[in-house]
Amino acid sequence: MKPLRTVIFSGLLLLLTPGARAQSDPRIEEQKRVIATIEKRIADEEAQIAKLQKGRAANEARVRSLARQIDSRSQLIDANEKQAGLLRDEIARTDSVAGSLSAKLELYRAQYGEMVREAYRNYRHNNYIAYLFSARSFADVARKITVLREVAALREQKLRDIAALDVQVRAEREALDSRQRSLDSVMRRLTSQREKLERDSRNARASIRTMTQQEKRALQRKVSQEQELDAAIAALRKLTKGNKEGASFTSKTSGLRLPVVGGRVKRYKENMAEITGQKGATIISIYDGKVVETKQNRITGKYDVFVAHGEYITSYANLGTISVQKGQKVSRNQPLGTIGSAVDITTMEPEYRLVFGIYPPDPRQKMSAADCFKR
Repeated sequence: MKPLRTVIFSGLLLLLTPGARAQSDPRIEEQKRVIATIEKRIADEEAQIAKLQKGRAANEARVRSLARQIDSRSQLIDANEKQAGLLRDEIARTDSVAGSLSAKLELYRAQYGEMVREAYRNYRHNNYIAYLFSARSFADVARKITVLREVAALREQKLRDIAALDVQVRAEREALDSRQRSLDSVMRRLTSQREKLERDSRNARASIRTMTQQEKRALQRKVSQEQELDAAIAALRKLTKGNKEGASFTSKTSGLRLPVVGGRVKRYKENMAEITGQKGATIISIYDGKVVETKQNRITGKYDVFVAHGEYITSYANLGTISVQKGQKVSRNQPLGTIGSAVDITTMEPEYRLVFGIYPPDPRQKMSAADCFKR
């Protein structure tokens, strides 16, 4: 049997340690808003497709609408996958917190049980009386009585701590179950969206097969025209007058990295180049400069970034996210954002593509983007 003094001293060391509670990740709520926006865009596009009548002109419009629909579904799948990843991270954190709290609860219960057993053994053997009779003075008796009361109060506090911790453990377990249900719901949506994406792709390919080669070429030209940035560049040239950031850039500058990390050039067209890459690939500035404009496409939700290198301008279109703002100085190879999704109009297959352009100060001069990159 332990001496009463040791028991009292040990009991006083059993202090309450607050439990950490997992906080809900605000990125999940933001991702829900992103998903809701894309879902509304898809619903609008579906309504537009349903209105189209048969015929050559309608078929061409239907193909273009289906291409946008496929791209929107790809974005929705990416957004849902991101939300699923965030939920998995939160589930892991919540599970860790719940496990830690459960272990602490068991420790508290074990400590309280030991305190109760010691109190009972001391009661049976009249150790409390012996403890008090061992006092050397009335003042010592008062001090020992105070210690006994503190031990009793500590035991009561430990019982309250156990009750509070038990409530917290149950709350964390309920939160864990709720997040797991959310993850299951997201995964069901992902499966449904992938099936709808495949359906849209089949419909688009069927429509493409009915078109003649001449019509296909005309459609490609129209899609390319939608990506033309000449009007924006003409306005931005005024903003680059006298710009000193990246002024060492010239029409002879070469050996630069592709603006898509790990990307590959798909097609060149005069000042522009289409560069495909992996999902989530980083877009970088090819040279030192200053961001003169950022825009978001109201139809697709994608971003365009324009960087001035002296009085030269590079354009980065179809970004999924951007990490720079207007007026910001950027260095060579600095990230500007991430690549956005797109659709190959000839195959109706989703891909990830940057439309890159480079524009000299003289609008009459044509400068091939291919000349800047490493061979």
